[in-house]
Amino acid sequence: MVPQALAADAVPGVRVKVRFAGQLVDGWLLERAERSDHPRLAYLDRVVSPVPVLAPEVARLARVVADRYAGSLADVLRLAVPPRHARVEKDVLAHAAASEETAAASEETSAASGEPTALAEPDGTAPTAIGKAAGTGPDGNAAAGAESGDRPALPEPGGWRDYPAGPALLRALTAGRPPRAVWSALPGEDWAARYATAVAATVAGGRGALVVVADGRDLDRLDAALTATLGPGRHVCLSAALGPARRYRAFLAARRAEAPVVIGTRAAMFAPVDRLGLVAIWDDGDDLHAEPRAPYPHAREVLLTRAQLADAAALVGGYARTSEAQLLVETGWAREVVADRAVLRARAPAVAPTGDDPQLARDPGAATARLPSLAWAAAREALRAELPVLVQVPRRGYLPSVACADCRTPARCPHCAGPLALPSAGGAPACRWCGRVAAAYACPECGGRRLRASVTGARRTAEELGRAFPGVPVRTSGREEVLADIPAGAGLVISTPGAEPVAAGGYGAVLLLDTWAMLTRADLRAGEEALRRWSAAAALARPAAAGGRVVVVADGALAPVQALLRWDPGWFAARELAERRELGFPPAVRMASVTGSPAAVADLLAQTRLPDGAELLGPVPADGERERMLVRVPRARAAALAEALHMAAGVRSARKAADPVRLQVDPLALF
Repeated sequence: MVPQALAADAVPGVRVKVRFAGQLVDGWLLERAERSDHPRLAYLDRVVSPVPVLAPEVARLARVVADRYAGSLADVLRLAVPPRHARVEKDVLAHAAASEETAAASEETSAASGEPTALAEPDGTAPTAIGKAAGTGPDGNAAAGAESGDRPALPEPGGWRDYPAGPALLRALTAGRPPRAVWSALPGEDWAARYATAVAATVAGGRGALVVVADGRDLDRLDAALTATLGPGRHVCLSAALGPARRYRAFLAARRAEAPVVIGTRAAMFAPVDRLGLVAIWDDGDDLHAEPRAPYPHAREVLLTRAQLADAAALVGGYARTSEAQLLVETGWAREVVADRAVLRARAPAVAPTGDDPQLARDPGAATARLPSLAWAAAREALRAELPVLVQVPRRGYLPSVACADCRTPARCPHCAGPLALPSAGGAPACRWCGRVAAAYACPECGGRRLRASVTGARRTAEELGRAFPGVPVRTSGREEVLADIPAGAGLVISTPGAEPVAAGGYGAVLLLDTWAMLTRADLRAGEEALRRWSAAAALARPAAAGGRVVVVADGALAPVQALLRWDPGWFAARELAERRELGFPPAVRMASVTGSPAAVADLLAQTRLPDGAELLGPVPADGERERMLVRVPRARAAALAEALHMAAGVRSARKAADPVRLQVDPLALF
């Protein structure tokens, strides 16, 4: 029951306090009804804030996502709406009140002067009051770009002309149709500018757009591109890195439809957008798109769900292609947007492996050398031409893994058995788990005290190459300091995957070292992830005609290397998806992982009424003393599996089971 004193503020979407089981708890007001069949209703305790922050379409989306991932609505809403910031809300309400007073004074002035306060629509329909035009946002605020005169001009296709389906995609967005595309970007592509053009086409058609990227660097690039294309004040950025106040202010601006476009990192996937016409995601294979909090939704799946619910367009782009994106293409849900081979050959750098037969004939040590002669020559030629060289190393640090120099036994911490690492050339070995220094380390197998590198990190690589190319500036980009860009000219950049800076004019050479570290990971997505990391680095090289070369220190017969040589991510994604269909792995099927103590896992599965066709795999050891069970079902039974797991978890919660169980539907890592 809503008390009369709260009736004006108690509107759908506001935060409220209610008595539940004798306790005052937080809640959301989803809708108001005239009557209820329930015999006894408690009174609403209070309205926390009169600002309706939860949009109806986001509430519907949250329910669908909760059902999809076997979670609760409350957990999804916690992800969808940022924590309240009272001071920001006070400022926004004061600004809104001032705007309404100004608008009211303007209407009174117009009425006194005899000017009309309503205009007939061009098609002769009923007049629309000024300030309440089509596209008016929540609380009566007119949405930016709602009036046709406020929309940007139709954008030129620009770089989309390099893709045969590109101009048609833009025309469909401008016409308000919902095209769905999987885009394979060309090497050297300014992906942020292409996304800005697609967003501008959507806004020109009178609809809003939402774009999600993986990290802050990509967000900065997209922010600059949209500002240049749409002009300032036409979009808002949402990211957890903004801080509580700035993030909540940006969220309220999006909720009040003060801008037609929202961009952001994973936190923006639930952002409210007025008249949503396009959802887009860049590099959907990046693991940063996976939410680490329950119910662990993935930004790609949330955005595709939004496209389905809102009848909006969808754009999934990247230099590489995931199996999930390939499934969209093969099922006909989306069309691929790729360049012709002639355009690709003109734009791509020259890519060469070091492990094929001709190279081994010239350099027999190429199979075991960390920097074979082919990579050495490519770097030397680029530096002679005053071009920068990018070296991608999969591990950060100096020597992140060491072993006994005599018997090759991996060096372990005497206290916790964690791996030992060397922080610098003159430093003592230290444990990567507990941090203890093992200055007097002796091998437990042979008693040897000398250590050798098992894995070479970015800083050691920078030290080695600095000695090899004296006088050449050496920069590192990684976890400690990530470079956004570097100037033109000769120089060496040692980077970990995902931290590669953009070079003015492109790199003359890109060297992909220690490829075995990514290819040999015990992960279903090892090959897919390796190709994604390599493609992101290789895309920064100059075209082959301009001297750009990419050297991958790996056997050219491997499928990920072949895909890189031909720059054909679609071929590799199709091959990967076919293998997963044959073996019964996602995304060809749906899987759920159940992780916890053996007793808790057995208890939950005993409470679960698994759907027909479900198959149990495991148990396998997880971290600590926990174990993991996998449940596999056909995609057609995915909803039934999620519902069954959610109900079983609810039973355990009602019984106040002591041991927690972690439920994940379609987890990124299965092992």
